Amino acid sequence: MTETAVEMPTPRTRERVVRAVPGFLMLGVLVLAVAAGIALVVVGAVQASVVLLVVGGLLALASAFSLLGLTPVAPGEARVVQLLGRYVGTLRKDGLQWVNPLTVRTRVSTRIRNHETDVAKVNDADGNPIEMAAVVVWQVSDTAQALFEVDDFVEFVAIQTETAVRHIANAYPYDTHDNGKLSLRDNADEITEKLSEEIAARVASAGVKVIESRITHLAYAPEIAQAMLRRQQAGAVVAARQRIVEGAVGMVEMALERLAEHDVVDLDEERKAAMVSNLMVVLVGDRDTQPVVNTGTLYA
Repeated sequence: MTETAVEMPTPRTRERVVRAVPGFLMLGVLVLAVAAGIALVVVGAVQASVVLLVVGGLLALASAFSLLGLTPVAPGEARVVQLLGRYVGTLRKDGLQWVNPLTVRTRVSTRIRNHETDVAKVNDADGNPIEMAAVVVWQVSDTAQALFEVDDFVEFVAIQTETAVRHIANAYPYDTHDNGKLSLRDNADEITEKLSEEIAARVASAGVKVIESRITHLAYAPEIAQAMLRRQQAGAVVAARQRIVEGAVGMVEMALERLAEHDVVDLDEERKAAMVSNLMVVLVGDRDTQPVVNTGTLYA
């Protein structure tokens, strides 16, 4: 078993929703305000009124500047709002929104993404060089953490995924004949679950949620592939022979029990040993046997 828990720094920022005004409503109000300001300027020029000129000019300029606060938010994205460097909140509702025009609004994608690692050459738990790659499906769950806790959350996910893949590969053997021990080849579901847990623990502080991860490539390194193939073939032959011997012993036991139960023939220990030897040769041998017909007495 490998320890998949990773101690990452506690995030200092949490996402919160910023208060925004419906954009189309604010657009209509600001357009009317700009028109009103221009009208006051025209009237002031006609009447030679300095007050109307100043008020109209200020109203038009302020309304035009306020139009910069209109922020379109597309589906599958959010806008992180900052005012003079301070985090204000996040716009997640899609559509046209209006916020303080002095703020900086950074676009962050909240769509589901996937990242596939390059084929990494690492050593498994037994020290054998293997090649391993994985794909992880992830999504930004906290835009504030994704933007402020790490420099580049996309690159952070890529590096942490590769690190987790290497750690998992080092923690388990590629193949094992111990039924109580996990291996990369025979326990893909369990290994994949542990890989997902480790990646999720590594990227959680960056506001990223791991949806799924899968191993896409797993093989021995080319320099030992042929040797390991022969080893696997030898292990398969041994396992098959073991199964055959177990079945043959069971069949011999059953034959002796049936003969004794139905009193077909009375065999002494020596004849039983000979019968067992003949049956084992027939059942275990990998070639067809040549039958010998006994035409003499029972013990001839």
